[in-house]
Amino acid sequence: MVKNKQGFFVTGTDTDVGKTYIATALVRHFVQQGYQTVGMKPVAAGADLVDGRLLNSDVAELIKAGNVDAGLALINPYAFEPAIAPHIAAEQSGVVISMAKIKQAFDALQAQADVVVVEGAGGFRVPLNREETMADLAVQLNLPVIMVVGIRLGCINHALMTAGSIRATGLNLVGWVANRIDPNMPALEENIATLKAMIKAPCIADVSWDEPPQFIDF
Repeated sequence: MVKNKQGFFVTGTDTDVGKTYIATALVRHFVQQGYQTVGMKPVAAGADLVDGRLLNSDVAELIKAGNVDAGLALINPYAFEPAIAPHIAAEQSGVVISMAKIKQAFDALQAQADVVVVEGAGGFRVPLNREETMADLAVQLNLPVIMVVGIRLGCINHALMTAGSIRATGLNLVGWVANRIDPNMPALEENIATLKAMIKAPCIADVSWDEPPQFIDF
């Protein structure tokens, strides 16, 4: 059961592990349960100019999945054209990413919605500026974390390190998703079984590459 004004922070073990796919599925999941739900991607690199504004494809998917009519400036406070590390894209644009601005946008979304699903960029420790990382943002927002694990070679090490990093911040890792991005991976089932045994949080979805996620209660 979702608490009043609930939020979740979706992070991943790496880039290109399916964070947006899972985040948008979570948004749809809560919408289907009857909640006013909005997705947020505070920082997006790799955006195109659409009607005079920079729009990232991940952001467009989050907007499409939700049922709260919130402005682009709140859903995606920072958008950059080059698809590179966010802090580098910001520096090249002469911008310093402000945690306070992101928190203000999040608070505005939370005032409008029952559930806010926040999708991070890259992995959990990706820098936002010269001093702060995506982990610092998750702490600032004080949200329970959902970790997306891209099931491919090396995923066990990446997942255990990311889970440890999340717990080191004091945040609650409420669940993780096994996203089978490489269906031809050798010993795939054994890898997932190892992760289920070693990650101290429930696997809330085991997602095949060609099927929509089905989430358990968390």
